[in-house]
Amino acid sequence: MKKTLAAAYENATISQPWIAVLLVLALAATAGYFAQDFRLDASADSLVLENDEDLAFYQKMTERYGSQDFLIVTYNPADGLFNRPALDRLESLQDELADVGIIAEVTSILNVPLIDSPPVSFSEIQKGIRTLSDEDTDPELAREEFLTSPLYDDLLLSDDARTTAMLLSLKRDEQYHELRDSRNELRRKREADGLDEAEAARLAKLEAEFDIVSGQQQAEQAAMIAEVRNILAPYRDGATIHMGGLPMIAVDMIEFVRSDIQVFGAGVGVLLILLLAVIFRRVRWVLVPAAICATVALSVFGFLGAMGWHVTVVSSNFISLVLILTLSLIVHLIVRQLELHAENPEARHAALISETLRSKFSPSVFTVLTTMVSFASLIVSGIRPVIDFGYMMVCGMAIAFVVVFALYPAALAKLSAGTPVFGDRDITTGITGGFARAVARFPGLTWLTYAAIMVMAAVGISRLGVENRFIDYFKESTEIYQGMVLIDKKLGGTTPLDIIIDAPEGFPIGEEAAEESGDGGMSANSYWFNSFTLEELDPIHNYLEELPETGKVLSLDTTMDMLTQINGGPLDNFALALIYDRLPAEIKETLFDPYLGPNGNQVRLSVRVIDSDENLNRSALLDKIRADLEEDFGLKPEQIHLTGPLVLYNNVLQSLFRSQILTLGVVFAAIALMLLLLFRSFKVALIGVAPTMVAASAVLGLMGWIGIPLDIMTITIAAITVGIGVHDTIHYAHRFREEIQQDGDYDAAVQRSHATVGRAVYYTTVTVTLGFSILVLSNFVPTIYFGLLTGAAMVLALIANLTLLPLLLVRFRAFSHLAPQRA
Repeated sequence: MKKTLAAAYENATISQPWIAVLLVLALAATAGYFAQDFRLDASADSLVLENDEDLAFYQKMTERYGSQDFLIVTYNPADGLFNRPALDRLESLQDELADVGIIAEVTSILNVPLIDSPPVSFSEIQKGIRTLSDEDTDPELAREEFLTSPLYDDLLLSDDARTTAMLLSLKRDEQYHELRDSRNELRRKREADGLDEAEAARLAKLEAEFDIVSGQQQAEQAAMIAEVRNILAPYRDGATIHMGGLPMIAVDMIEFVRSDIQVFGAGVGVLLILLLAVIFRRVRWVLVPAAICATVALSVFGFLGAMGWHVTVVSSNFISLVLILTLSLIVHLIVRQLELHAENPEARHAALISETLRSKFSPSVFTVLTTMVSFASLIVSGIRPVIDFGYMMVCGMAIAFVVVFALYPAALAKLSAGTPVFGDRDITTGITGGFARAVARFPGLTWLTYAAIMVMAAVGISRLGVENRFIDYFKESTEIYQGMVLIDKKLGGTTPLDIIIDAPEGFPIGEEAAEESGDGGMSANSYWFNSFTLEELDPIHNYLEELPETGKVLSLDTTMDMLTQINGGPLDNFALALIYDRLPAEIKETLFDPYLGPNGNQVRLSVRVIDSDENLNRSALLDKIRADLEEDFGLKPEQIHLTGPLVLYNNVLQSLFRSQILTLGVVFAAIALMLLLLFRSFKVALIGVAPTMVAASAVLGLMGWIGIPLDIMTITIAAITVGIGVHDTIHYAHRFREEIQQDGDYDAAVQRSHATVGRAVYYTTVTVTLGFSILVLSNFVPTIYFGLLTGAAMVLALIANLTLLPLLLVRFRAFSHLAPQRA
């Protein structure tokens, strides 16, 4: 059976190559059709944990208290803000922004209620609200109010009164939210109890519908951001303007991904062509690999489009990885064929191709399988974009293997063998031979070196952390970075954190409160909205405001400060109820709705965290807040809920350590199993994981030593290092086994292996490392770190495979069961 399949394969690729070519062309044509459905994604779903319960709670709270889908535009005119020309220009800008399609409302210093410019009473407020836009409003009085107001200071106006912020609230897409909530509900049920056939079909339908609506929403937001930028452009003359907010970050990140894919694809393609030309010095060894890589890239794009898998910032380097790994397979085939040609200059070309495929098919299968397993291990991370990246690369490697072993022999079959390229000696064999001689002459020093590397790696890994600033993900030249810095420093902080506090279970209002309230409306029937419990909220609000990591804090306590200011003194329960019922709707929407639950038994404290604070530790901050609320303010654990983007992002960070350990464990176990199946030796299986274990440990240790934290990109480095580095391990060990079977001389086998397969190992590592160097062109800083660190890991893996691996094979006589040792 095996011989029949091999014969059929050779017939379709070498004897009648048109068969393989037609099949590959059909694959490429199909992929080209589906490639039009290829899509990028930077939505909130792409940056959260899979099935995170905190996400469900956060979405519920945004339904109750209002969405955080808004843009912030900061405006700093060169000639000052509180003068009529500047305010008129600001009003003109505000009006233009308000006309943008999906912007529901623009909130600014021009249209928010003023209560102290001059001071007004409750009766005056009921007749109408004063704003800065009113002609009879004194700009200087308004300026003082904005600087001293508990609601507006550090929110709409900076401390120096030169920079103001406009809040651009987006229209709520009801269809999007209904589909998302229904989908998430079924997903949670699937994880908890499973779904019946009807529910599973409904979930599939919802996911397809949500995918369409989500794509439409992203397109609308991208068009909106572009329109806003066009509106802002002429106003930048004479003013410093920045934009921020999650929608803008999502849109810009999609542009980063699109740019990265284009730059990485083109850059890696050009670089690899140059490398092939320099290394092999034949047109065919440039054109054939280039054609194969292009076919693989198109096929992967089409596959992703057909499957509906979206590319995120995390997976934006998938195309460069696929190209690099594809070329790695091709280089091993080319080097082996050229070696065979150098050994047998008169051999028929078809025979050379056939022998190349025979000798490299088995190790190539196992290298691809181990790489697929390495990427598959990312699925256990629990982080949606990392999971998707794992799936993409597993399928990408399968496609690469099929295309390479179909197109490589078919493209070369009708060509002549030409003249041999490799001579007995060249620079490459001199380098690889130098490693072999060093290991033979200094085995003790080699052992000590690797022992020292592992000790240093262990210490570095112990220093490895996950805490990092979101702002550091972006270069200083990007608008995201500049906007976040400005908002952090002058306008109260960037990252939202909400503290939701419920009433105690089965609370009584208390006889004294009930007696005084009489028919007090909500103040008589709720826990939080009465003069007694509101006093408990004030110290909590002040505590949150005094934390060094926090900026602006808004809550019902802020509302009470405003109302007390209007009233000229404290309010009793009767006055509270009366005010709540009679305040104009627009005032109530500003002062009450964002901070008080519908029945008055829940309050929300909105905190802005300063993301650019170098001492920010999200996990420690959240733990401290929760502990202090329980210990210092007497709240029960079940009353306290911390939510918001800060919590969701922290959940992702904290999962990284767990998933990193689990990922590496799965990868090494799988690789050991693959080596066991290939070499049928436990000894070789254990030896084989050592070089990549050293490389992965060293790069993680390096991150710890120089202070680079794990994030959604760098978490993949160890698994990828192992997955790619083991290629060289398998190819080297496979060739070493063949050399041992010749004469049983381990030292000679090392020399011959370094001179032959060592050349391919060297070429692939140079190719991979330079390929990863292209990633430094990204605007996304974790991608830059990923490229540099993975490139460094590949170099370490090369050195380990040319030094530690042969040392272990010789020391433990790994293939003694195949050939007797030479005396």
